[in-house]
Amino acid sequence: MKNIPAILDILDKTYPAAKISLDFSNPLELLVATVLSAQCTDERVNQVTKELFKKYRTAADYANVPLEELEEDIRPTGFFRNKAKSLKNCGAALVEKHQAEVPDNLEELVKLPGIGRKTANVILGAAFNTPGVVVDTHVGRISQRIGLTQQRDPVKIEFDLMELIPQEKWTLLSHQLIQHGRQVCKARKPQCTECPLLEHCDHGQLTAGS
Repeated sequence: MKNIPAILDILDKTYPAAKISLDFSNPLELLVATVLSAQCTDERVNQVTKELFKKYRTAADYANVPLEELEEDIRPTGFFRNKAKSLKNCGAALVEKHQAEVPDNLEELVKLPGIGRKTANVILGAAFNTPGVVVDTHVGRISQRIGLTQQRDPVKIEFDLMELIPQEKWTLLSHQLIQHGRQVCKARKPQCTECPLLEHCDHGQLTAGS
């Protein structure tokens, strides 16, 4: 059985100011930035959205722009055709069903084109201050390595973490694990000897003992 309070305490001390690294000033901007962040670095997304958010200010702007024009505007983020289609369809759905406003609940967010649970939880946590567990590649990988879950499916990992972690910690934990994954618990070469969570980590203990 994992010592969850000890793990959370270590993360709080190591990453006290962990937060989302995407730039945004309202829920719509965060939605767009999160869609663009798929298979792309947050740094690149922030470079693109700096100009994008000056041009597209409302859901209707995304709904009404010619698809080819939107594709060119977001091309540097990669997979731009799929992302442009998602953003255009999402903009139309917001206009038609939500008075052009981003909904503030998971049930309605995941009904939007191109918005899954991960993106919805990012939006809820950062834009609406509603707790949510964001399971990206870092969160999934670290949760498995530590031994917080045996699951591979992101949604199943999310539910496992929701059972283990106090609700008020869900959003912060997500950002802490993402930062930890970028800095220490990397996919190919985890720096186990430098990891503050080593004594609580199944993978780290196996590595240290080998």
